[in-house]
Amino acid sequence: MKRILLFAIAGLIVFASCNQSKPVKTIENLKAGIKGETTASAKYASFAQKAKEEGKDTIAKLFEAASKAESIHAANHIKVLESLGEKMEEFKPEFEVKTTAENLQAAIDGESYESTTMYPQFLADAKAEKVEKAEKSFTWAFDTEKKHMQFYTNALQALKSNTVNSLPFSYAVCPVCGNTYDQTKIDEKCAFCQTEKAKFLIP
Repeated sequence: MKRILLFAIAGLIVFASCNQSKPVKTIENLKAGIKGETTASAKYASFAQKAKEEGKDTIAKLFEAASKAESIHAANHIKVLESLGEKMEEFKPEFEVKTTAENLQAAIDGESYESTTMYPQFLADAKAEKVEKAEKSFTWAFDTEKKHMQFYTNALQALKSNTVNSLPFSYAVCPVCGNTYDQTKIDEKCAFCQTEKAKFLIP
């Protein structure tokens, strides 16, 4: 009887320690990141269509590239989440499409939040909980969002000054980390994950 009791107590201790070691905050952050990146991907695809309708093809190309990058970030986050034994709940992306100028400002606001608030906190939590895979995925997204914010800022300035034809006509996206390049200024290897440029995607 004592032996059975000891086994039961040992089992409870192991079970409790497993629960305690689960990276709860990082799991929450991964789910929030998946929702944010998936929504951004759908939103930017719609923004690209609106830009085309307004005859702003260079801005449409930027939105298309960013949409692809965000889908890569979402996929990376999903892989990490599933490696932790978790699943993402189904959800429907919600967003509003306005004029291209307003859409660019909305994109700037979104990327600013992700690069100054959301991902820095996600990274701090992942480091605290020692989830290296999440750190890597969050870092790739964080570094890319900073580039997107600059691309969007430049595009809005060009739109306001009626110089949209000065913007890049094509972009390249790393299929591994989502890093986004002006196609005329591509590194031989991705600056974030070292993927060879021959594998880059041209949305």
